[in-house]
Amino acid sequence: MSIIEAFILGLIQGLTEFLPISSTGHLYLGRHLFQLDEAGLFLDTMLHIGTLIAVVVVYKQELIDMIKVPFGKQSMLLIIGTIPAVIVGFAFNDLFESISKSGTTIGWEFLITGAILWMADRVKAGAKKAKDISYGDALFIGAFQAAAIFPAISRSGLTIAAGLFRKLDRETAAYFSFLLSIPAIAGGIVLQFGKLATGSHEAITFGSLFIATLSSAFFGYLAVVGMISFLKKQSLKIFAIYVWILGAAIIILQNTGIF
Repeated sequence: MSIIEAFILGLIQGLTEFLPISSTGHLYLGRHLFQLDEAGLFLDTMLHIGTLIAVVVVYKQELIDMIKVPFGKQSMLLIIGTIPAVIVGFAFNDLFESISKSGTTIGWEFLITGAILWMADRVKAGAKKAKDISYGDALFIGAFQAAAIFPAISRSGLTIAAGLFRKLDRETAAYFSFLLSIPAIAGGIVLQFGKLATGSHEAITFGSLFIATLSSAFFGYLAVVGMISFLKKQSLKIFAIYVWILGAAIIILQNTGIF
């Protein structure tokens, strides 16, 4: 993997982790484009560390507050919102890994992501702020996050949509979606390190890994800040249209044997 390829994969991971268009699906496509299909778990782990750094930097004050009050409402909201993904992840891990490796369903998953984004955008705007988020809201949003274990179902897209369905205002829906990504990404990294410790992994140069991680962190930071600002006034439909076009193109290419 060249330095340029590492930079581009980091850019893809950083942006698509927080834009509602699926980072896993785009990373699969990026690796396939560069013929880096074997550059799997170790690279993915470092890319996710980059996006974790990005979101931690953005939410550093919230995290400090939760450390000071570990059983406060904010902490409990994150715990409750994370439970569904933990249950689904452990129960169906092998199934989802096989689906992710094959890539046969990602076109359809992009289409599903687009449909959910479109429906969420048509919901009448809510007025709930961060202080108004209930435990029921957190569980509902967490259930949507659990569905994003499929590779091309966008985690940020589904959690933002779920927040809008629960009448959070648009900025707050993005805010809580990204805050909820911290335990999700951190948990995924822990699991990936566990697999790395018990199996073989691809050989990638330190320079490529460093650039990939740095690129992922930089563009992840831009995506978090930009998306929260974007949703204040803009529509999710542009993302829905994008993933519909992408999903349809992938399905056509797969059925014609080109991809």
